[in-house]
Amino acid sequence: MKTVSLKVPETLYGDLTALAEHKGVSRSALIRDTLEELFRRHSAPGRGSALALLEDLAGSIEGPEDLSFNKAHLKDLGS
Repeated sequence: MKTVSLKVPETLYGDLTALAEHKGVSRSALIRDTLEELFRRHSAPGRGSALALLEDLAGSIEGPEDLSFNKAHLKDLGS
């Protein structure tokens, strides 16, 4: 296993220490687990809801909010 050193603010160090103690693991184990979960989430394409996958686009288009169910918007479809 390789060693990585990093500097963190005291508040983050305190939070890390408290959570590691609460979980009964070392700080190193907690950091490894967190990094593994982060990489797992980012390397799994197509996982999550449609909103999560397109969250940067949500709300970027203007138009009627009831377009999919308001009969007034659907009257010319299928003719």
